Amino acid sequence: MACELALAGLRVAPLLRRFRAEHERLRDTADAAAGDPFARQIAGAALALRIDPLTLRSVVEEWMIERPGKWLRLARRRGFLAELAAFRGAGGKSALVSDYPASRKLSALGAAELFDAVVACGEPGGPRGLKPSPESYLAAATLLGVTPSECLVIGDREDADGEAARRAGMAFRRVSGL
Repeated sequence: MACELALAGLRVAPLLRRFRAEHERLRDTADAAAGDPFARQIAGAALALRIDPLTLRSVVEEWMIERPGKWLRLARRRGFLAELAAFRGAGGKSALVSDYPASRKLSALGAAELFDAVVACGEPGGPRGLKPSPESYLAAATLLGVTPSECLVIGDREDADGEAARRAGMAFRRVSGL
């Protein structure tokens, strides 16, 4: 994917960097009443870039959701997915929580069946706040029919995943390179 971006995506790299910077800026705001964080991220980055939000959304969807799909199976963590499958096979429940649309990536990865629920910004019913807001984790617990104290959050960012888990009353395990 990095080679593809380097060869064909030079014009979009600055757009994607600004989109990611807007994500980090929004992470620090507590205004969940303003609606879908993914849509706010698109709007804020488009405003800063002085481009049409629909143009930016198209670039983001192509380069962050569609194009990576063909590479995901090659990069999957087979050991982690096997562990998750075994956990579910023993009766465990799992949810994927993401600050970005995730369902299409899960399908491309061939892992959609490993999750009982998906709570993702930019998708129907998604949270109104980004991590470290605990909203998305609490929604996942509700969808799974479990209490927050029964949940283990596995994530790669202490400042986002870990803090959101603690605010939700859930245990947290940090892993690198998910």
